[in-house]
Amino acid sequence: MKIAFPVSEKSIDADIHDSFGRAPYFLIYNTISKEVDYLDHRTVAAQGGSGIRAAQVLADYGIKVIITSQCGENAEKFLRSSGVLIYKSISGSIYDNVDAYQNNRLRVLSEFKSRD
Repeated sequence: MKIAFPVSEKSIDADIHDSFGRAPYFLIYNTISKEVDYLDHRTVAAQGGSGIRAAQVLADYGIKVIITSQCGENAEKFLRSSGVLIYKSISGSIYDNVDAYQNNRLRVLSEFKSRD
């Protein structure tokens, strides 16, 4: 399964960016193969509507879970309709968040920004 994280840089050690729609990159972690890949959000966002456009690309990429600290309402609606689950990130590394997700210790993100 593929999990996406908004991040500030192309590094497994990167911090989770504080906004889904404004992150420069998305780190894609495959829970089966343990492989890491990156999507450049600046290219995606150049087409307009950064949060909703990112949501569309991630859903098309086969993402099933997004772990983030914040997400906009429009992106959330699209993701939900696409069957993508959104969880609230915890402080710590990407691996800490993957472990927390796999051990059912993350909360579903329940508050969404009116714009992202």
